[in-house]
Amino acid sequence: MNQQSSFNSGRRDFVKKSSIAAAGVLAAPLISKANFFSGANDTIKVALIGCGGRGTGAAVQALSTKQNVQLVAMADAFRDRLDGSYKNILEALEGDKKARVQVKEENKFTGFDAYKKAIGLADVVILATPPGFRPIHFEEAVNQGKQIFMEKPVATDPAGIARVLAAAEIAKQKKLNVVVGLQRRYQTSYRELIKRVHDGMIGDIVSANAWWNNDGVWVHPRQAGQTEMEYQMRNWYYFVWLCGDHITEQHIHNLDVINWALEGYPVTAHGMGGREVRKGKDYGQIFDHHSVEFHYANGAVLNSQCRHQKGTESKVDELLIGTKGKVFCDEARITDTKGKVIYQFDKTKENQPYQNEHDELFEAVAKGEYKFWDAERGAKSSMTSILGRLATYSGQEIKWDAAINSGMNIQPAAYAFDAAPPVLPDANGFYPVAVPGQFKPF
Repeated sequence: MNQQSSFNSGRRDFVKKSSIAAAGVLAAPLISKANFFSGANDTIKVALIGCGGRGTGAAVQALSTKQNVQLVAMADAFRDRLDGSYKNILEALEGDKKARVQVKEENKFTGFDAYKKAIGLADVVILATPPGFRPIHFEEAVNQGKQIFMEKPVATDPAGIARVLAAAEIAKQKKLNVVVGLQRRYQTSYRELIKRVHDGMIGDIVSANAWWNNDGVWVHPRQAGQTEMEYQMRNWYYFVWLCGDHITEQHIHNLDVINWALEGYPVTAHGMGGREVRKGKDYGQIFDHHSVEFHYANGAVLNSQCRHQKGTESKVDELLIGTKGKVFCDEARITDTKGKVIYQFDKTKENQPYQNEHDELFEAVAKGEYKFWDAERGAKSSMTSILGRLATYSGQEIKWDAAINSGMNIQPAAYAFDAAPPVLPDANGFYPVAVPGQFKPF
């Protein structure tokens, strides 16, 4: 696998509508609408797989598009999560859009195999479970020939990345639209900035910085009667097989921006990290800070930071440094090497990228167009984050080719509530945590 393959659509302006080129070639090929949706009044049927906060938000955004969209099926491991999501979706929708929620009781599915049943009822599926499950859910949706929105990251280990990449090739053959929730790709300011980078405004990129530093996220304490599998799934953010660590679950956004700008992926990574603040048993296995240096084939170096420590500086941003200037992404500003502003995006014209990724997907589906193939780059940016995690966990330089071809699989042998997860607590309730210098990456 060539890690330096360019993005299939790195420079494409997704906002432009399909048009007939001078040679008579259709920019976005039309597909028979029978392959996209069916039903009375051209209804686009949607299934939600994963009923947490992000899945609920994604469902609301899908139902808020201009198209005739209906939510017809929901699936989650836990019934209380599904019921809470159903209620929250109805409360979030305005006016007549509430009528778009058409989930019959028999189409509310729970358990580990619930996703298969829900996918079968839909034209478009939303995949928003904890990311450890994403490869098998994506694979199933592709096999069933569905259009797909899936949240990032798309896997938590190299074996999962391989599955997603293989399914992505099948999705291309079937001309299935796949949008991945790396929403900066659908944000107007970022599109304008990266377009100018690719047009040469800052020259050759020589270095970059990326940050996702904040206080951290929720904790769900253990409840009486839970099996170990249920506990880990409900507190999924703190277990690597489910979350990938916060470098993968959150920092992937920033890493993806750098990959987008460079039109490639790192060849090596080395760094450091650990648990300086979050040391309790409620925090499972993951680190509370990572600092990684990624090296790209063209010589560019990315210095990346992500941190979950209360009371520290909060910073979520990217900086690109080129031979002719700099890009300050959060400020949507480009300067020359002396600091003179040479481009400033008007932030009053900013869109809502979380909504826009659904607007563009459902517009394509309704028109019978094949426009989006995000799965490959979503997988490779997910792999970038995994590469960084392996570097911080091991304290060694990790090479992309060795990592992505390692076959490393951290998933459980079986998915069942009475099955053993891949990691178990010791007698005192603490989980194994990677120790740099001792952890074997693969």
